[in-house]
Amino acid sequence: MAIRMGMITIDCADPQGLAEFWTAALGTKVANDYGEFVMLAAPEGGLPLGLQRVPEPRAGKNRVHVDFGGDDRGAEVKRLVGLGAKEVAEHQVPGLAWTVLTDPEGNEFCVSAREG
Repeated sequence: MAIRMGMITIDCADPQGLAEFWTAALGTKVANDYGEFVMLAAPEGGLPLGLQRVPEPRAGKNRVHVDFGGDDRGAEVKRLVGLGAKEVAEHQVPGLAWTVLTDPEGNEFCVSAREG
């Protein structure tokens, strides 16, 4: 028997506040709010997202991050920045380009698109 992915959880200082960004970014809603932990409903084709309160601030680069794809990377990046994300970097390798962003609490994630 193999395990399967069930949810992605992001550590944060303010789960309810960060839920506002991620529900708008993913076009989903809060499924459950347990105070210290907020669970978002799975967006179409994705996994549920958990937002878990932790006492310490994020330090350094995330060891794990989520990669998202879209038909129009530039438009998605612009939309996410309008919601409160910050653009960090652009990268490109043959056939693939991606933008590194941070959510309002500084957690990194990427938006990519196949090219060519």
